[in-house]
Amino acid sequence: MRDKTRKDYFGVLVAATVIAVLLAGVGLPVMQALAENPSSYAPVVVKEDFATTMARMKAAKPAVMKKQMDLLDERYDMSDRPARGVTMSRGKAVQEGIRVTLPSGTTWESLVEMTPLQIREKGLFPKGFLPLPHPNHPEGGMVFPQHHIDEINRQEGRDLTRFDLDYDLPEHFLPEYPPPLYLTTRPDLGDVSQGKVVTIDNYYELFNGILNPKQIEGLRLLVTPFPQQQFNQTEDRRSARPHRGVTCFDCHVNGHTNATTHLVGDIRPQEFRHGLDTPPLRGVNIQRLFGSQRAIKSIEDFTEFEQRAAYFDGDPVIATKKGANILERGSQVHFMAEMQELFDFPPAPKLDIFGKLDPSKVTESELRGQEVFFDKSRCAECHPAPYYTDNLMHNLRTERFFKPQMINGRMAVGDGPIKTFPLRGIKDSPPYLHDRRLLTLEDTVEFFNLITGVELTKQEKQDLVAFLRCL
Repeated sequence: MRDKTRKDYFGVLVAATVIAVLLAGVGLPVMQALAENPSSYAPVVVKEDFATTMARMKAAKPAVMKKQMDLLDERYDMSDRPARGVTMSRGKAVQEGIRVTLPSGTTWESLVEMTPLQIREKGLFPKGFLPLPHPNHPEGGMVFPQHHIDEINRQEGRDLTRFDLDYDLPEHFLPEYPPPLYLTTRPDLGDVSQGKVVTIDNYYELFNGILNPKQIEGLRLLVTPFPQQQFNQTEDRRSARPHRGVTCFDCHVNGHTNATTHLVGDIRPQEFRHGLDTPPLRGVNIQRLFGSQRAIKSIEDFTEFEQRAAYFDGDPVIATKKGANILERGSQVHFMAEMQELFDFPPAPKLDIFGKLDPSKVTESELRGQEVFFDKSRCAECHPAPYYTDNLMHNLRTERFFKPQMINGRMAVGDGPIKTFPLRGIKDSPPYLHDRRLLTLEDTVEFFNLITGVELTKQEKQDLVAFLRCL
């Protein structure tokens, strides 16, 4: 009887509490939270038909994009300001200047004089240094720049347009398009892409006679469309028509990058997933860690993982539903990996064979910048010559500088360990950091100056940027 009485009393107490919450006007969110059990899996059986989904998401798109563009305008100076006399490998202008907006009443010099705790407590960490959300973070998925959508549509009739959202950053902050493609096996040829976007339509005519048959087959697979989370034949796709899918080169155009964004597949729940900036495949042969958490130790493993899981947000159940491409390890994976190992860094005529500046070819500012890089700024501790990576993970502990906060559906609590990316060819690969939050090299220098506390002078920062442009 006592047990029954206690149960009855507990039931009444719960009911009373729920009624009190409802009367307080906050009952619905609480009840929803109680009713919903968090899951690591996307729904396999979709209850809403495709036409309804597309109509609903099209209607929501203007508000979604406005929210993201307002965030960018609040964080950055988005104007087109090319650096004089500095271009990427095929001639596109490099953007110059600090674009991150400072909190009112502060300067970069005053921020550096403060401790991380002071910056955190006063809320003075520049918003442009906070994690950058996906254009629609609750939804996620691959989003392609418009110029790439247009080119693939022209060549293949394959439309990478999403009906629910658009790419967010302006074209002048992105890598040049198309980027040149350099081969470690044929440096004498220079750009073997001949200024074209390499696709299934032209790869054979461009590379026959340059690659061996195994490498050509690897390249064919890199430009072959396969189903992906947002681009497939199922009713929960984000393309208007059923879709053949995407290719490796849709993000890594010509073995480089077009700054396509996505969300990492290995973090849950959704609001904690990091935004993703597509890294170049240039110099893969000298890299040893792959994947957003760098848990993958070879390019072969990464190539297989991408097709089986990363294309589908790390969900093998959804991959089966949408049509995962299961590659044959002994041949297809090996062929694709070998091809990727051939993508070389762009020429750097000012560097010697040790990856350092040739004094006869550079300016005084560039030489001073090299000295800063290898000494006061401590950059070389993680980015040693000649390729400017230590192939390790490092935790910058950015959470020292800001309080946890929700930003357009992205819960900012810090970045955790991130990979040391190679700095060779860095001016060809904007925007910067793993989630695109830094638009220019000047932004990047200011970010690391604050995070590391090395206290560079204004002249040292300028010289350091000059040196980075030589790499």
